Amino acid sequence: MRSSGRNSRGSGSGGKNYRGAGNRRDEQQQRAGRPRPEERRYDVGDGPKAGPKAGPKAGPKGGGPKAGPKGGGPKAGPKGGPKAGSQGGGPRGGSQSGGPRTGGPSAGGPKAGGGRGRKPGPARPREYEAQIEERNRARHDKPRVKLPKTFGEQEGERLQKVLARAGMGSRRACEDLIDQARVEVNGKIVTEQGMRVDPEKDEIKVDGLTVATQSYLFFALNKPAGVVSTMEDPDGRQCLGDYVTNRETRLFHVGRLDTETEGIILLTNHGELAHRLTHPRYGVQKTYLAAIQGPLPRDLGKQLKSGIQLEDGYARADHFRVVQNTGKNYLVEVSLHEGRKHIVRRMLAEAGFPVDKLVRTAFGPIALGDQKSGWLRRLTNTEVGMLMREVDL
Repeated sequence: MRSSGRNSRGSGSGGKNYRGAGNRRDEQQQRAGRPRPEERRYDVGDGPKAGPKAGPKAGPKGGGPKAGPKGGGPKAGPKGGPKAGSQGGGPRGGSQSGGPRTGGPSAGGPKAGGGRGRKPGPARPREYEAQIEERNRARHDKPRVKLPKTFGEQEGERLQKVLARAGMGSRRACEDLIDQARVEVNGKIVTEQGMRVDPEKDEIKVDGLTVATQSYLFFALNKPAGVVSTMEDPDGRQCLGDYVTNRETRLFHVGRLDTETEGIILLTNHGELAHRLTHPRYGVQKTYLAAIQGPLPRDLGKQLKSGIQLEDGYARADHFRVVQNTGKNYLVEVSLHEGRKHIVRRMLAEAGFPVDKLVRTAFGPIALGDQKSGWLRRLTNTEVGMLMREVDL
């Protein structure tokens, strides 16, 4: 009996100790802010995957002390579907602790987080979305900041590119010209590659000849007889403008030729060059071939070089020679730098030899050559450079 008493007291003390230990554990969980397992609540969804698995697992386990965690606990939450019911499990789920949380109205439908997917976040307002889009557009639509030359793209064009566009050859050939110290910019010889220039402002020369940029046009026309030396004629006669009607930029003629005089006449849109080519100060020489009747005296060339008295003063030839002689028909060449009206015709007529036909064969360094009558050709870059050197441009 004593032993049983001791056992009963021991069991009582043991039960008391168990309850005391349980109470202490509950107090520690409450201090830590964690609820008891049977008091925990889980948000459960009725996803499409919850139905088949909720019944078999929740049914056999439901009804006992463990029905709470099994019926409405962690496994019942994500897997508790349409069959979970309000009893927290399958058909035999008896626990009331997790029932209302398992398949009740708060569980939601298929979008309530069924399965193990991530719970969707709250939707952002449309105004906030519009503000984000506006900020993104403003960030990409900012005006381009012009950086200094040391940081951003440098101004101007590469020298070899300008030379190649002006007709001096390929870029590689133009680089060779720079390496050979044959190119100068603003009076200084270029010795390094990659120099940038402004074709509109910088003076570029190759072998001492100025390189013309693409903004200026230079043409040579072999004017036929009967064409008026104007760009437009109010009387409807054929004029120089009829040969350049399809040009985008306005051209004007350099000097004039008589209506019955044939030969080379220059057309350009470079105003300063045209002005200097016709100004007496620069004395650009023009060469003519004149057909006259002989016989000619031997001192005719000397008379023309020494000067012929005309109505508007003396006129002197720079050069004279006989090119061809067939009987009484003579073809003579006269060169002079003056540009007065009908100057060659008046000089030869004053000397006693009227001109039957007159052709201008050269204007400065530009020769007519074998260019056919009425044909228009564009001057080469070398020819333009020679013209500019002739008038110190």
